[in-house]
Amino acid sequence: MKNLHEVWNKRFVHYINELQKYLKFIVSGHLAIVITFVLGAAGYSYSEWLITAPADFPVFLLVAFIISLLLAISPPVTLMKNADGVYFLPLETKLNMYIKPALRWTYMTSILPAIAAFVVSIPMLTKIGGVSGQEIFVVIILVCVMKSWSIEVEFNYRWAASGKTIWMDRFVRFLLLFTTLYFVFNGNYFVAIAIVCISFVYFFVWKKKKEEVPFPFDHFIEVEQSRMMRFYRFANYFTDVPHIRGMTKRRKMLDVFYKLVPYASKNAQLYLVMRTFIRTNDYFYLWVRLTALAVVGAIFIPFPMVSMVFTGALAFASVVQLKHALLSGHEFRMDLLFPIETNARKLAVHKLLRMIQFGQALFVLVGVLIQGEYTLLMIAVPIVTLVISELTLRLGKK
Repeated sequence: MKNLHEVWNKRFVHYINELQKYLKFIVSGHLAIVITFVLGAAGYSYSEWLITAPADFPVFLLVAFIISLLLAISPPVTLMKNADGVYFLPLETKLNMYIKPALRWTYMTSILPAIAAFVVSIPMLTKIGGVSGQEIFVVIILVCVMKSWSIEVEFNYRWAASGKTIWMDRFVRFLLLFTTLYFVFNGNYFVAIAIVCISFVYFFVWKKKKEEVPFPFDHFIEVEQSRMMRFYRFANYFTDVPHIRGMTKRRKMLDVFYKLVPYASKNAQLYLVMRTFIRTNDYFYLWVRLTALAVVGAIFIPFPMVSMVFTGALAFASVVQLKHALLSGHEFRMDLLFPIETNARKLAVHKLLRMIQFGQALFVLVGVLIQGEYTLLMIAVPIVTLVISELTLRLGKK
């Protein structure tokens, strides 16, 4: 490689290809359907709420809080690898050639959620808060500048302190961002300018401290590995990812559910399958995520038929994916040494799925009750969850 800028370019191309390889499975899966329904229902509910929104609603506090939270969380995307602590060490004085494009990419990707959240809040700001078009434009520019400031400060802090107590830095930045936005919304520009001055002092303090210590390669490599592992674990819900292995967790609080399985030799497979489901992160969090989305849909989708389709699709996705995962394990288990029926595991998996889908239907019912529309069609939404789950079990290949 001629220089570190070329190293970044090569890694960036590989990174984009890696994202595309897995995103095509994520976007084309059930998540795309879920997002479409959620966005449509949320947009409709939001527009209906704006019609009857109270005049004293704390819109400035809410918007400033959400935008500041999105601005404060600004972890750098460095694409660093394990060997960089040795490979980059002789080039530490020229490291800026690698860091600059990394921070630019961090800015381009992390500014989008903040801008999207602000654009969504514009109807609320103009209708309830009385914010003018000129003020909206000024705030958009301000949000873009503050995001750049937040990224630079977090990077400098991580360099100077090796990432220790990063939550303290984020809390300070959140307070500075929140107060700046809040006072700008309220028209107190002199106070906002004073807070901006304090923000720049805070930036220069950590920039100076950064220059006093060597670059913490280990910390930034760990941050990058954690970031990519989160993406791989999420992608693993939709397709097999060779970069990760399934992780397990004790979940002691859920031990009470094992008592649902009577103590008997014929229930050994059901007990083992239940322990596998509860303790395996991939299986457990898949069900939790889909159930949470079903509850959100039951609460915010006002049309019964649409809600039925939405929750039914999630019930189908839950059963199909968990059934395949629990039946497709090829690892050796001690229970294979015992003389049990060949279809014992299949029956156990089916029984477990009926149990957890009954739980999903109960959560959906709670969502319907929270919505408050007690029509016959809305009450039938959790029943659809059970029916679709049972049909998927019975009509499946395995």
